[in-house]
Amino acid sequence: MRQEQVHVIAGNVFAISDAQGDMEVDPQAPVGLFSFDTRFLSRWVLSVDGERLNALSRDDMTYFETRFFLVPGAASHYVDADVSIIRHRSVHDCLHEQITVLNHSATPADFTVRMEVSADFTDIAEIADVAQPRPRVVHVETDTDRAALVLRYERERFGRVTTVRSTAPAEVDEAGFTFRIRVPSEGTWETTLHVSMTMQGEGDRDMRAELESHQRIVRDGMSDDLTAWLSRAPQLVAERDGLEETYQGALAALAALRYQPLAYPDRVPVGGLPWAMGMCGRDAIIACLQSLAFTPELARATLRMLALLQGGQLDDDHDEEPGKILVQLRYGELAAFGERPNALYYGAADTTPLFVILLDEYERWSGDADLVRELRHPARLALDWIDEYGDLTGDGYLRYQRRNERHGVVNQSWKDSRDAIVDAHGRLPALPRATCELQGYAYDAKRRGARLAREFWGEPEYADRLDREAAALKQRFNRDFWLPHREYYALALDPYGEPVDALASNIGHLLWSGIVADDRAEAVAEHLLGPRLFNGWGVRTFATGQRPYNPVGSHLGAVWPSDNALIAAGLRHYRFDVHAARIAAGIFDMAQTLGGAVPELIAGYERSLTKYPVQLPSAGRPQSWSSGALLMLLGTVLGLRPTGEDLLVNPALPNGFGGVELLDIPGRWGHTDAYAGDRSTHPGARPRTRRRP
Repeated sequence: MRQEQVHVIAGNVFAISDAQGDMEVDPQAPVGLFSFDTRFLSRWVLSVDGERLNALSRDDMTYFETRFFLVPGAASHYVDADVSIIRHRSVHDCLHEQITVLNHSATPADFTVRMEVSADFTDIAEIADVAQPRPRVVHVETDTDRAALVLRYERERFGRVTTVRSTAPAEVDEAGFTFRIRVPSEGTWETTLHVSMTMQGEGDRDMRAELESHQRIVRDGMSDDLTAWLSRAPQLVAERDGLEETYQGALAALAALRYQPLAYPDRVPVGGLPWAMGMCGRDAIIACLQSLAFTPELARATLRMLALLQGGQLDDDHDEEPGKILVQLRYGELAAFGERPNALYYGAADTTPLFVILLDEYERWSGDADLVRELRHPARLALDWIDEYGDLTGDGYLRYQRRNERHGVVNQSWKDSRDAIVDAHGRLPALPRATCELQGYAYDAKRRGARLAREFWGEPEYADRLDREAAALKQRFNRDFWLPHREYYALALDPYGEPVDALASNIGHLLWSGIVADDRAEAVAEHLLGPRLFNGWGVRTFATGQRPYNPVGSHLGAVWPSDNALIAAGLRHYRFDVHAARIAAGIFDMAQTLGGAVPELIAGYERSLTKYPVQLPSAGRPQSWSSGALLMLLGTVLGLRPTGEDLLVNPALPNGFGGVELLDIPGRWGHTDAYAGDRSTHPGARPRTRRRP
């Protein structure tokens, strides 16, 4: 069984260790200190008198700092330990670790404290593939006089440097630091180890001068930043036990997952720990859509960055096309040398229509007409891409097929694993594939693009054209994707127009987009909450009773909070309020049962069977679109919807939620409060809002 892993995180800088605070290479897990897709520490192991340490307890203070309380030796020694150790770890753009040794005996004591240090500068993509990382020649420089250790890796123009310095004198060798210390009776000794991560071109810096600066940033700057972030979000007052804490946790996780890309002035959300600690276009867009009622500042920065990186040419290696929106931005060595097409990778068919959807939805909430006008050209390019490059067979459907058969993602939708798009018998359809939710996104993007063109760009003829195209797509879709003998929509069409007959959660996204014919919405809703898809915690990605179903398969049976948030919003769009409330209740139950950050996904086992959400080793945690899912679900059951200059509140709370107040909801109206109660405990409650002055 794998040991518990502990992380601290700030943007895309993160450190993952064991429960004692040690970092040792694990071939199947990203243990170490990482920044910009590179591992800057691969070994960070503390010992006292040659003995490894064991944990008494841990204090996870915030997402960016934690404390380990340790003693040397085996568990049987704990009661009589004469010495204990505290490791106080924090990160922002570097790692800072204060080590305190406490002597509990009646006499002075001598100790040898050792910190073993190494860096392999592995690209995180190599760890993600569970492959043997390439050997790298690391140059090590030691300086005992300055208590410094410098580890350096260079490959042509690519260079990375790890610099470790100590505030206390130490013997420094190529493998780490040795401190020979005497601690008085009932006294303490401490040192602070500061680890800086330098990318080539920045120049080496003397981190000793920045120790005080780091402490100030962590103590004041980051704490103040988190406080300000939480204060800008609405305040939740809820009768349901634990709901306020779960809400605050989701906001804090989103705060932790903000980072500032190189040469970009604003912070945007990364995908999540550990594999997606960079800009992921799909994850970022969805997280922004989920959080518009709570943290709208993320959307503006994300839209501008994605517009800046929008595709402008045909590039087979990176799946780039004019107008296409980025799916992944990476800074690691493999990306730098083109060994992976993921420095700027565009292999997704959903990010481009979702970009237009986010732009329109952001304006509806914020009233930021200036940004809509500023991004007119990128938005029009995105809309053009849907028809010019997305329609690969000329039948009017948005499809995907990677431009380069040697590498790249095969399934270029949110279900992007290789086996995600299959029929009920496990057969893989030919490419290019038109998954059903892509058509919903394209339909929604055209409708929203029409509104933007008509109200902000002064292009009524273009708006009319987009409306006509959207209406034609909806009619065509309901003709070709509907399976009348099964009463649900096909998962996809193959290039010959044949339906892929699997029942999957994708049909819930169709409700969110509005492409479902009104007379078919009830059948879709019943499938989503039926026993084949709904497991008690949420909607599975793939229904039971089909050959490929696997409860631990990411896209073949697991439950994703992000998926369920869109499905619940879609159900409310078609007025299936009870169905939406059941999904919200299940996801909130899962989040509160597990505690801490919401995982990317859980297994699809029946809730009545396991009684507890079964977590999967592959699931990242925290994740921006999983944390955002809780916010979106809260907004969905409250029925929050911008209507002109006002906020509409139309609640359908799950039974047991009791009374809920969401105070200071930001938007074009300034700030508004919303009040609601569930029908079981507040049968006479009426929803209401109050605009704040």
